[in-house]
Amino acid sequence: MSDKVEKTETEWMAQLGLEAFKVLRMKGTESAGTSALNREKRSGMYVCAGCGGSLFDSETKFESGTGWPSFYAPNDPDAIEEEVDKGFFMTRTEVHCARCDGHLGHVFPDGPEPTGLRYCINGVSLKFRPSE
Repeated sequence: MSDKVEKTETEWMAQLGLEAFKVLRMKGTESAGTSALNREKRSGMYVCAGCGGSLFDSETKFESGTGWPSFYAPNDPDAIEEEVDKGFFMTRTEVHCARCDGHLGHVFPDGPEPTGLRYCINGVSLKFRPSE
């Protein structure tokens, strides 16, 4: 993985805007069903909205019915880091970008084969780069 991307909170806010800042830097959650990426069907790469690092290939995207973009595997296992999240009266596994520490969402063990995982990701944490 590339060197860590580090910025001040002021720099992150200027780059991301309020909604993305709340999710990526403050571990917020966007409302279900609000991301245009839910409807994205083209081939390409989903990258971190904070640092541009490649996170999920469109080939791993699936319709989970949750209202958030879902993937069964990251593009590179080293692109994402996990930590225990004990908020909201439950224990979950948070995932964040390994390069900029931006909060992406959570991973659950109820996804499709071949991994059985569901990376439930805030669309505002991602940008889509279509294949050429």
